[in-house]
Amino acid sequence: MLQSGDMNTIYNKRIIVGISGSIAAYKSAELTRRLRDAGADVRVVMTRSATEFITPLTLQALSGKPVHTDLMDADAEAAMGHIELARWADLILVAPASAAFIARLTSGDASDLLSALCLACQAPIAIAPAMNQAMWSNAATQANIDTLKQRQLNILGPAQGSQACGETGPGRMLEVEQLITSCAELFQSGVLAGRRVLITAGPTREPLDPVRYISNRSSGKMGFAIAEAAAEAGADVTLVAGPVLLNTPERVTRVDVETASQMHQAVLEQASACDIFIATAAVADYRPGLQAVNKIKKQAEEMQLKLVKTQDILATVAALETPPFTVGFAAETDRLLDYARSKMERKNLHMIVANPVGPTQGFNQDTNELDILWPNGHIHLDLDSKKTLARKLITIIAERTNAIDTTENTGRKTR
Repeated sequence: MLQSGDMNTIYNKRIIVGISGSIAAYKSAELTRRLRDAGADVRVVMTRSATEFITPLTLQALSGKPVHTDLMDADAEAAMGHIELARWADLILVAPASAAFIARLTSGDASDLLSALCLACQAPIAIAPAMNQAMWSNAATQANIDTLKQRQLNILGPAQGSQACGETGPGRMLEVEQLITSCAELFQSGVLAGRRVLITAGPTREPLDPVRYISNRSSGKMGFAIAEAAAEAGADVTLVAGPVLLNTPERVTRVDVETASQMHQAVLEQASACDIFIATAAVADYRPGLQAVNKIKKQAEEMQLKLVKTQDILATVAALETPPFTVGFAAETDRLLDYARSKMERKNLHMIVANPVGPTQGFNQDTNELDILWPNGHIHLDLDSKKTLARKLITIIAERTNAIDTTENTGRKTR
């Protein structure tokens, strides 16, 4: 039986269910339904041989979305559909994975949509083998499985038991509940187990009058994705959020604020008890010197505003007597690495994450690319979904905090 933790971990995840040609394809209908019941957003991709075992219409009804079958779909490929789908996914689960599909995947054969997606996707990939016991035991299949394991693919099963051909042995696809539990475990890395993480996200609004305010284009998507990834990694997460239209990730404590001053206060109330502080919020650098009590009327041709600096939340936390591991963000339109490294050194940060702002990435987008810098270190993460980048960033932060913990006293608090 599924545990509530499995449901929470699957909730809101984007999962591609891949179906290859196997009699076990009938189980994929139940798998799709149960994943949706757990709150996952599911897209189904079928090989041509899979459609001989179960119809795309059945999977479309269960997933609530069109089923993808053709690599050369003219409408989809005009917009590089298979690449967009690969970026969209948090996980690709191929269930069932036939011996033929496993062989194509091992050789890098991208002649069908499902194998092309697996090659293009940077999110985790899991396959659930399903085949005759002799085919599973064959040396060629076992060599392919060993190769895929070396490439960090997740092999789920197979199980032992009676098979459709009348034989008994290893080769049965895992049951649906086992597959969902295994998928949930893929999102639970545990690399931040026991750590307390404080994250800021979204914009701030600095009022001019009761109607107008100064703000920026931040959507909060990156910060919320990082909060979700940190919770998946086992951390106790508090998210201080500016005004955004986003749902709170599961297992995350949310504190809503509006102005830079309110965010500053909320962060300082939490900072002394956290182990890691990740400042993704686009906090206003300036606020109006005076806030009008009533709506400012349009009269003169020009209006001058006096702006005053807001308090620097990131620098304040980094300057605490025993600061947490402090991670800043720098969104820039030019000289990305120069400005980011200067900010890291000026504010005495442990790490800074830099991202370019443009029409296809950064604010109000679902994708991004990141440069992660720390003293004497730099990693570039290519353009990908913010959720995928968030998980990679959390892994890197965990590695850096662990490295520092073993070499110096950082003042990190423990439970």
